Amino acid sequence: MMWNWMKNRKTGSPLSGIPMPEPRIAVPSLYIEEILSGKQLSAGIEENLKLFQDVLQYNDDLTVRRFQLFEGTSAALVFFSSFADQEMIRSYLIKPLMTHTEQEDLIVDSESLASYLTEKVIQVSRITEEKAPDRIIDELTMGETVLLVDGIATAFLADTRKIEKRSIEQPQTEQVIRGPREGFIEHLQTNLALIRYRLQTADFRVHTMHIGRVTKSKVALCYIQGITHPALVHEAKKRLSSIDTDSILDAGYIEQFIEDHPLSPFPQIQNTERPDKTVAALVEGKFVIMVDGSPFALIAPTVFSQFYQTVDDYTERFLIGSMTRFIRLIALLFSLVFPSLYVAVISFNPEVIPTDFAVAVAGSRAGVPYPAMVEVLLMEISMEVLREATIRLPQLIGGALSIVGVLVIGQAAVSAGFSSPITVVIIAMTTVGSFATPAYNAAIALRMLRFPLIVLAGCFGLYGIMFGMILITNHLLSIRSFGVPYMTPVTPFNAQEWKDTLLRGPIWWMSDRPGHLKSLQTKRRKHIDRYYRSPSSSWDKISEAPDQGGVPDE
Repeated sequence: MMWNWMKNRKTGSPLSGIPMPEPRIAVPSLYIEEILSGKQLSAGIEENLKLFQDVLQYNDDLTVRRFQLFEGTSAALVFFSSFADQEMIRSYLIKPLMTHTEQEDLIVDSESLASYLTEKVIQVSRITEEKAPDRIIDELTMGETVLLVDGIATAFLADTRKIEKRSIEQPQTEQVIRGPREGFIEHLQTNLALIRYRLQTADFRVHTMHIGRVTKSKVALCYIQGITHPALVHEAKKRLSSIDTDSILDAGYIEQFIEDHPLSPFPQIQNTERPDKTVAALVEGKFVIMVDGSPFALIAPTVFSQFYQTVDDYTERFLIGSMTRFIRLIALLFSLVFPSLYVAVISFNPEVIPTDFAVAVAGSRAGVPYPAMVEVLLMEISMEVLREATIRLPQLIGGALSIVGVLVIGQAAVSAGFSSPITVVIIAMTTVGSFATPAYNAAIALRMLRFPLIVLAGCFGLYGIMFGMILITNHLLSIRSFGVPYMTPVTPFNAQEWKDTLLRGPIWWMSDRPGHLKSLQTKRRKHIDRYYRSPSSSWDKISEAPDQGGVPDE
């Protein structure tokens, strides 16, 4: 025995010479549907219980509660104790089923017994009947409680699922100065309630489906009937139904499956944690996808201009909103081209900057042993590493690391001749500019594109930057989001939508929905006469209104 163990140890098979118990192998969940396909429940409770226990074997939290009702009729409740609300099961299932000990005269067969149980005995809010074993097991693994009664070839499914969820908190990724403080959580029903609270209309539609052969994640497609174009809804359903995978653990999985251009660095679907932003998108004529277990909602179709817009743009007056949006756009362009522009000017075109400044920059770089392109690339990589470390560390430690890291590393790099002071300033300003981009996924795309632009600038100067920007622009013009051109309203040009692109027009002026969505209702509101918003409107003018009451008739 010992010799066999040593021999197997040399060949890389430890303990293979020692007798081991036979492993317990359960039925693979991927094939449960194939095994149970076409089968139906029988009228015998023992046969049904054996079927479920064979399929769900080796689950220690699988509970089977046997009892009797109606003069010795055998019954059983099957549920997962880790997923079901046992207090609800005791109060609304076991107690009423066991206290009704006498049958009524109307109960003469299995059908009348089933009707009696669902209508007069079982007290849960939702009860359904199912005969297919595969569907019953699916619902059981989702937290439902299965009631089996001897003599009835039907299972009763009671909604007793209990999920521990966190409370509604302020969104972590979309902070606002003025606006609601509520954010989505990981519970789909709570997220839908937050939307319905703000969207109290009978036209709001929620279409749910389960995606993932193993996880069977619940996915909700939301839209407003009568506003969202039916072809857009049909395309969304088509793409969702075509997803064939084992698991969907977050909304990001869905996004990568259904986007038009998966190889593009630019996001074509917007994500948000904010219910108010989600409702605003629905009212415009877009659709929203939500996944149970994810605090993010996906919004589509999406155009590029929406990634530098925030909720504050609309809650503040239009002059303030326009100014902050324009500054944000400048910061976006600044963070993309500033490092490469610095490399091009220092390496190839120093004549474009004032002479005194060029001399100062050259003096500061006197001790740097490598070209400007390498210097900027190394500093950019160092900043990205520091940024990633700050995100992954706990919040209290990460905040300290970001401050100390920037100060210490920057000062040490300059003192050691690793970098020039002007380069540290350039990288710091670029990093701050990238933080001004509200959408995290769009900011990542811009940060990633900085590196090829820096290389092009280091090799070809300003011509390299121009070539890189032409490639980026050409790529942006070729992208579509569910058929909508990504650079709308720049191209195709739409003058009406420019009211809410670079700047934000007055809210009473934006009476039309975005034209690129082809909404069934193009108008957001009726025309508002300038009489109600003119500075010249006064009490004297109001008092001269036709009704003579000071308040115009509606």
